[in-house]
Amino acid sequence: MVQWKVVETSSVTDESLEAIVNDWTQQGWTFEGMQFAMRESSKRPAMAFVLFTRRAASGEPGGDG
Repeated sequence: MVQWKVVETSSVTDESLEAIVNDWTQQGWTFEGMQFAMRESSKRPAMAFVLFTRRAASGEPGGDG
């Protein structure tokens, strides 16, 4: 079974997004994509949602045993 991880951040800079991707991929998660929430009054995103997946190990919720 596949587990999903969604990381929400309101600090939408290249440094913060890079840190999130590096931190979670080092923990065994696979980067799947990124979604942005925009403000009407600005061209910069207000928030970002960073999406990861991994296979659930046995004994974990959603795992094979």
